[in-house]
This record gives sequence, structure tokens and C-alpha cells, in this order.
Amino acid sequence: MKLSKKSRYGLRALIDLAVNSHSGHVALNCIAERNHISPQYLEQVFAGLRKADIVKSIKGPQGGYLLAHDPAEITAASILKALEGSYLVDDEEMSDAADESGPSVSIQRLLIDPVNHCLNELLTGLTLKDLEEHYMQLNELNTDMYYI
Repeated sequence: MKLSKKSRYGLRALIDLAVNSHSGHVALNCIAERNHISPQYLEQVFAGLRKADIVKSIKGPQGGYLLAHDPAEITAASILKALEGSYLVDDEEMSDAADESGPSVSIQRLLIDPVNHCLNELLTGLTLKDLEEHYMQLNELNTDMYYI
């Protein structure tokens, strides 16, 4: 599995939104600027997140975005599904009946199915809150460094 640029930017932007929306909505251009993402591209990413009810938009000159739910309720799986459709490894293609007892079945059962199971378990167990907290811990470590 390879995360697309859209998914990476979406995850980055959502972590930023989770961190910075405690006092209210956040302007998309501020999220884009802090994360070095094109505002136009980020608007496309957020369109998918709005459609999936992960974020809410506030219209107008003082508008911006808020999370539609508590970060602890938003899973990495739901984010990736909103942005990618499916995040699972594609099933092994079987071209004819002979493949149903051949190498394709072995590949599917011993490789693809276990990978998808583990991937699904990881992504449904990982929340935006987990990502936000990890980011905050890293940020605290970086601010505590002193150089002479």
C-alpha cells in the first residue's frame, strides 16, 4: 500500500485542524500555509472530507473549518476511505477456474488477506486524537532543545 499525496496532505491538514481548532474554526489558507500545501489543492481534499462528514465548513469572509466529530471518534480508516475510496490491497485476480486451486488462491489467502486484515485493524484502531497527541509530544520535544 502506498499513501497518495492526497491522503498524506489530508492527514497532515486534519492533524493541524485538530491542534488549532480548540478555540474555534480555522481558515483553510492558514492550514495550507503551515503545512506548505497549495490552498487550491487542499480545498479539493477538504471537499472529500466534508462529503464524508469528517469536517464542517463555515462560509463567509471569516469562515473556516471545524472537525465534525471529536478527534477520538475519527479513525485513520475513515479518513483514508474518504480520500482514497479503499485503502486495502486489491484481491488477487483469478483469470479462470484453474486459478481457483492454484497459486492465485495461495497468494490471496496467505498474503493479501492477512495484510488487509492487519491494515484494517491498524487503521480502525488509530484515531485522529492519537495522531494529534503524537504530534504534540514531538512538538514539545523540539521546543525543549537548547543549543549553545
